[in-house]
Amino acid sequence: MTDTAGKAGLTPPYGPGWRARWRRWRNRKVADPAFQSWASGFALTRGVARRDGAQLFDLVAGFVHSQVLFALVELDLLAALQDTPVKADALALRHGVDSQRMTALLQAGVALGLLERVGDGYQTARLGAAALGVPGLAGMIRHHDVLYRDLTDPLALLRGEGQTALARFWPYVFGATGASDPDTVARYSALMAESQALVAEETLRAVSFDKMRHLMDVGGGTGAFLAAVGRAVPGLDLTLFDLPAVVAGAEQRFASAGLADRVSIHAGSFRDDPLPEGADAISLVRVLYDHADDTVATLLRAVHGALPPGGQVVVSEPMTGGATPHRAGDAYFAFYCMAMQTGRARSPGEIAGLLGQAGFVDVAHRPTHRPFVTSTVTAFRQL
Repeated sequence: MTDTAGKAGLTPPYGPGWRARWRRWRNRKVADPAFQSWASGFALTRGVARRDGAQLFDLVAGFVHSQVLFALVELDLLAALQDTPVKADALALRHGVDSQRMTALLQAGVALGLLERVGDGYQTARLGAAALGVPGLAGMIRHHDVLYRDLTDPLALLRGEGQTALARFWPYVFGATGASDPDTVARYSALMAESQALVAEETLRAVSFDKMRHLMDVGGGTGAFLAAVGRAVPGLDLTLFDLPAVVAGAEQRFASAGLADRVSIHAGSFRDDPLPEGADAISLVRVLYDHADDTVATLLRAVHGALPPGGQVVVSEPMTGGATPHRAGDAYFAFYCMAMQTGRARSPGEIAGLLGQAGFVDVAHRPTHRPFVTSTVTAFRQL
């Protein structure tokens, strides 16, 4: 970098090219209040100025919007108003909320597209009904009060200052074989199992399990993902491997699904115990992002060692966008994992790199229909 470039305030890799000059001119111009005032009234620019302003306001108000959603879910209003409209006064009386404040909540729900006005009452709108149709979403929203505590001081979170509320909420991550508190295990298992149906659906769309003979799900909890795969792929032998306290409820799930004779359950910690052998495919569903790179590297080497030549590993979890950041991975899951204090959200490219370092070949990112639910990366042990 030359002295001239340094004085101009340019940094690598942009250099003094026209794109860098254009971005600098654009940003200075758009950041000028006088330009904003002019652009908001000029016919050719006021649409852009209005959209920018609305988008900025949504970012500023986003926390309030999420709290409105939390209140609607906590009061179970989306489900209660699904079939028929109800007046605000009746809902206020039912829930012990001042009538004016209940009206404010309902009006906010309408403004956010979750509710709609029907005469002098309120009913669930299409978006609100869609929220009811997402397994696990209500539980996810309800436990967000813990995440909100950590985000009240985002700079402290970024600097890693102190233990977070979310880390205390999910202490199982730290405990390995010591994670045995019944309440913690039940809370974790219920929340994960509720949302696992969507993850399984998206994974089954993206990855073919038909040629597998024996699938082992490592870190599979009470077996919600494995049960979904077992129902979709008849004849596939199944193995579940996870902490003793977590897998305790798996037997009942597999029995109810009619899969008990196809499933073997192994209790253990992949950080402390060797992985069982015999499977020609291993799935890691929402496992890697719970752990730091060194733990992930050790786990992937263990997975590689447990698979036969030609065996396949399937990684399915929310991922960041890498060079193309997106809201779900980079603006939600990245900070959620940061608050967990144990792992981090990774891009498909980063996961592919870790798989390659563990000895896997033919690594492939297989996009899903709903990447905000999960993305998948597959790889093979060389023949």
